[in-house]
Amino acid sequence: QVQSYPPRKVLFWGEDAGEISSYVAGWMAGKGIEVIVLDGANRFNAYTVSSFARRALISPEKLLKSIRIARAFTCYQMATLMGEQLISLLRRGETTELLRKRWVVLLGPLTTFLDEDVPEREVRPLFERSLRKIEEMASGGVPFLLFQSNSLSPHLRKGREGGFMSSKRAYLMRRLFQFSNEAWRIDLDEEGPKMILEKGVTELQIADR
Repeated sequence: QVQSYPPRKVLFWGEDAGEISSYVAGWMAGKGIEVIVLDGANRFNAYTVSSFARRALISPEKLLKSIRIARAFTCYQMATLMGEQLISLLRRGETTELLRKRWVVLLGPLTTFLDEDVPEREVRPLFERSLRKIEEMASGGVPFLLFQSNSLSPHLRKGREGGFMSSKRAYLMRRLFQFSNEAWRIDLDEEGPKMILEKGVTELQIADR
């Protein structure tokens, strides 16, 4: 549910994050929200949006026109998307009312930064600059939903070769959790996806405030 409390940076990580983010984008577009998707994992699925539209008796073309998609295949491209290009997209046709109806979906915000060919000494400052750009936009009233696959656990664990996760991977996931106001783990079972709150406050706690 889209809340009425101040915009937040909400992280969803776990199983099938890409597919769920596509469904969420379609649902928001169906509510009249303009959605900007920055896809660093190449997992956004327009077919999922169309399927949702047909079930909701909404024109798929109408929903897809409300979703702008920009893809990145390198961490340098992703950093540019999270900075200059996103600012440009948000300011396009800018009005106060329109900005209130724009949400940003970051799909796979860590994926491109895990490129083994890019040294960690370059990744860290690049990622930190990207987070600062997002923080500035969030502080200005732009809500962000971040979706990351469960291949990146926030906890250190043994990898395929028996060692611990690389320092780059551990650092990136830890920073993403620190950066987010809320973090939800996505678990899939026979009854469908379940959201488990791992960081932040619940809707009831917000109402109590």
